Amino acid sequence: MLNLLWLLLGCYALGMLSPLCLRRPQAQALAAHLFAAAGTGIGVGLGIRGLLSAEPLAAAAVSSLPLLTFAIRLDPLASFFLLTVSLVALAVSIYAIGYVPHIRGGASVKGLGALYNAFLASMTLVVLADNGFFFLIVWELMSLLSYFLVVTEHEKADVRYAGLFYLIMAHVGTAFILLAFLIFFQQVGSFSFDAFRHAAAPLPEGMRTLAFVMALIGFGAKAGIVPLHVWLPYAHPAAPSHVSALMSGVMIKTAIYALVRVYFDFLGGQFPWWWGFVVLVVGAVSALLGVMYALMEHDLKSLLAYHSVENIGIILLGIGAGMIFQTYGLKELAALGVLAGLYHTVNHATFKALLFLGAGSLLYATHTRNLEEYGGLLRRMPWTGLFFLIGAVSISALPPTNGFVSEWLVFQTLFLSFQIPAVLLKLVLPLAGAMLALTGVLALACFAKAFGISFLALPRSTHARRAQEVPVSMRLGMGALAALCVLLGIGPMMVVPLLDRVVAPFAGTAIGGKVVALDGWALAPVNVEFSSVSSPAIALGLIALSLLGLALVAVFGGLAKKRYFKTWGCGINLTPRMEYTATGFVQPIKRVFSAIYRPTVKLEAEMLEESRYFAKRRRFEIHIEPVFQKYLYDPVVRFFSTMADRLRVIQAGSLHLYLTYIFVTLVMLLLLAV
Repeated sequence: MLNLLWLLLGCYALGMLSPLCLRRPQAQALAAHLFAAAGTGIGVGLGIRGLLSAEPLAAAAVSSLPLLTFAIRLDPLASFFLLTVSLVALAVSIYAIGYVPHIRGGASVKGLGALYNAFLASMTLVVLADNGFFFLIVWELMSLLSYFLVVTEHEKADVRYAGLFYLIMAHVGTAFILLAFLIFFQQVGSFSFDAFRHAAAPLPEGMRTLAFVMALIGFGAKAGIVPLHVWLPYAHPAAPSHVSALMSGVMIKTAIYALVRVYFDFLGGQFPWWWGFVVLVVGAVSALLGVMYALMEHDLKSLLAYHSVENIGIILLGIGAGMIFQTYGLKELAALGVLAGLYHTVNHATFKALLFLGAGSLLYATHTRNLEEYGGLLRRMPWTGLFFLIGAVSISALPPTNGFVSEWLVFQTLFLSFQIPAVLLKLVLPLAGAMLALTGVLALACFAKAFGISFLALPRSTHARRAQEVPVSMRLGMGALAALCVLLGIGPMMVVPLLDRVVAPFAGTAIGGKVVALDGWALAPVNVEFSSVSSPAIALGLIALSLLGLALVAVFGGLAKKRYFKTWGCGINLTPRMEYTATGFVQPIKRVFSAIYRPTVKLEAEMLEESRYFAKRRRFEIHIEPVFQKYLYDPVVRFFSTMADRLRVIQAGSLHLYLTYIFVTLVMLLLLAV
């Protein structure tokens, strides 16, 4: 397997270098993304072999730097995330062959291709790293490379702002991760992950709690949990769409990998109940607020970015419930919760990447991300419309697609709380399930808006009227992810045993044989009589009903006389101005949740000079209040700006004064050392 890893990294290295040696943008894009596709293909094979292997693969090379060892370890958890990263990146790389040469602005195709391959290599090494120092280096590389990819169109001021915002949040997160690792280092005297998980003496309770909090904040900033999510709606839309697909689909999942690694591996899966409670509450709040803010967005990529916050929340609901069950010794339920969270991890990676690629195709064809300027695109872009619809159905958790299966498993986990002895938790877990149900309803409404406003009715702009289907490579990339969404939905009997191999070492028990029932035709977390669902049967039922409907139309429709009439429009011709808009679609929901959205409405009217009763022009604006940015982040920014202004006096421009500062500092350090 080590040879495969070297081959994988070699492909990424060639993907970085080859576009720099070519002149034509098409050739640069082709070379970069073909090598990336080759590397990700090897990554898929390596991930599968790692999942099926009886023993983890480990290798290490000592460096000249103290405490730094280039150590890797391919165990089931790392294999699962490597497989997820590689599967999504393979489809994205195929898509990028057609997409990248047509990115507008002053983007360098060769630079973009080189950074893209380096970004893939960094994500691969993050999930393979087996040394804290090495992990921090590749984690930081991943953040920096994604920053450079975000600011691809750096000539735009909003893109530069998005990149800076992301960079700051990424480094705040890294600082907390560093503190968490230093706690482990202080205990074992090494940055080796093996030393972390096999410490001679366990961490004191207070230090364990501190490590839990530091890891949750540090990795939560990358994952996008509320209230650390504020960078996502800026950075994901600013990046090129294939990069957005990777950032939202798999990069933020590396934080989920790290949280599971720290809580269940380094800390041994032993924790007080309130740790799981905190993770559960964070997940529930993130899921609900994420989808609520997504509903109000009319920028398609911002809408998808907020849905990443929602789905990270759903993943944490499963993991948080698993942690609570683990505390009370309910190992099988703990395994079910973590398994449900990981199942949703791979599902979200596929349908979110698919939706971002769909958004990229719409941007490619219409040159806008504004939903209000779409309309009628299904007739002009039928393949893109079909793939986007599959992604929308998946993220809305409708059967028989993959989002339905994993959310159903999370629901089952939450509603099995009656086995917990603590009364409070018996109530809290079903309440979290109720919030998840509300999240599902709002997600369905959001994607009814996104698909309906974009693809149905009449075009609302010149670009939408002239839109054409995207190139073949882009369709292939979207088609591969759409097929994965369906396969992961109707084939849980293949996915659950693999995930069971990942979860069993942490939970201390295997549940795959119990969850998959009726010879693989159904999932039954407890038993078939209590609750079960069969995705293949649902899929077959839907296909049978569709065929029956087509047969009835063929039999009886052929006998009916067809008559065509123009849609009645009160005696006037229908125009796109009469259509339902994205703003109008969400207006009732905005009124219901006005206490959270706190909308501001501005209406300006310019009246005719001849009469004050007739308007010459009206302007309507509505905004929702960015609560977290206004009340949490803006005061911090103002504080540091004020402090910086006051400290500016020490910057006098005098070399002598600066040497004095250095001298005083050295004297103080010497005094402290004594």
